[in-house]
Amino acid sequence: MLEELRKRFEEEAPIGVMGRMALEYAFDSAWVDDVFEVERRRQYARELLFSTVVNLVSLVSLGLRPSLHAAAKQAKDLPVSLAALYDKVKRTEPAVMRGLVTASAERLRSVVEKLDRPATLPGWQLRIVDGNHLACSEKRLKPLRRQRGAALPGHALVVYDPDAELVCDMVACEDAYTSERAAVPSLLDRAQAGQLWIADRHFCTEAILNGWHGAKSHFLVREHSLHPRLLDEGNPQECGRVETGTVYEQSIRIAGSSDTWRRIELRLDHPTEDGDLVIRLWSNLPSQLSAQKIADLYRKRWRIEAMFQRLESVLHSELTTLGHPRAALLGFAVSLLAYNLLVLLKRFVECAHRPQLPEFEASTYHLALQLKSAYEGMLIALPSQEWQHWNTEDAEILAQQLLLLAQNVRPKSVATAKRGPKIKKKKEYVENLAASAHFSTHRILKGDLKRP
Repeated sequence: MLEELRKRFEEEAPIGVMGRMALEYAFDSAWVDDVFEVERRRQYARELLFSTVVNLVSLVSLGLRPSLHAAAKQAKDLPVSLAALYDKVKRTEPAVMRGLVTASAERLRSVVEKLDRPATLPGWQLRIVDGNHLACSEKRLKPLRRQRGAALPGHALVVYDPDAELVCDMVACEDAYTSERAAVPSLLDRAQAGQLWIADRHFCTEAILNGWHGAKSHFLVREHSLHPRLLDEGNPQECGRVETGTVYEQSIRIAGSSDTWRRIELRLDHPTEDGDLVIRLWSNLPSQLSAQKIADLYRKRWRIEAMFQRLESVLHSELTTLGHPRAALLGFAVSLLAYNLLVLLKRFVECAHRPQLPEFEASTYHLALQLKSAYEGMLIALPSQEWQHWNTEDAEILAQQLLLLAQNVRPKSVATAKRGPKIKKKKEYVENLAASAHFSTHRILKGDLKRP
């Protein structure tokens, strides 16, 4: 009976089955508790294991439960009270959150690597870094209730691997007013040779650039207009063109480094949205890489912006009901794990159908919808014992099974919707009285334009 039910789910709801298998592998309780034991400093686990907390929060991040309270109420074996659960969540240490994100990325990378996909820059590991400020939370905490302004629970510095499409690191900042640069030293401690770090102008400082260079890493950062100060600069030399403009290159040197770096100047054919006609990039990449290649590489930085956009639209990445900074940051960290899981499903679905559809691209939004629609039914129809063996399954076996199930997915049901370029419309001045006016839609549709 169970075998027939499983086969029916595999045929009719393959995304749900793939998601459940990946969830068991990605959120293995023993593995999560091991990460907690390695990274914790003051926290401890007694009745409530950290893996239980992560599993509950992951259900909320994936949209399978509307809130942490609802997930806890429906949990059959929660060993503590709701108050104890929330107390555990708000005390989660930032080091534990970071360890969870980095370890999960490596765990899923072992599965993704089973798919053959060329690297953007062979010989280098690309790392895109950017900050993400969490949305204002509800004022449920007693000290916040008398405050008129928005309550900001913090922000996170996120590192994204564009080749694997996985979030591979995160540094949590509890103080929303702390500069993103203050969290960069934690990233510099783990920088390695063979990595290429790509960042915007906010990270163009003497300490950060010298930190990457001293770790034998490479960097590609947009120039800041105010810092750092140049000690020496050569004459710009024209190097040719790229799709968006003409490229120039010159040598530069800053304080704290005796080595000469490269400044790539891209003179655009058309201004950016901010009105910039020139983009200057700093890099310590070797001369074997042309200036045009470096200019094209910087365009990869926008992939992390797209990732943040998908986090917001597809997942519940910012739980506004969790007002405590550590609780909100834990919710964001778990949403990064959930995003990596959806990317895993996306990569296998695309790989299964690429031979027939070379331009096929799956949508994480539609994958998440199909996962939500099938998850509840599988919980009822198939007992948890049917899935537990995927906790410790070999990555290659899991990859083979995911690829097999992905062939049952209808490409049309999860394909991305292609849309044309947005038409820019000039915003005209509107008086305050006209902007705040209102009308009845019912009367407009009837043709009665009279307003009350």
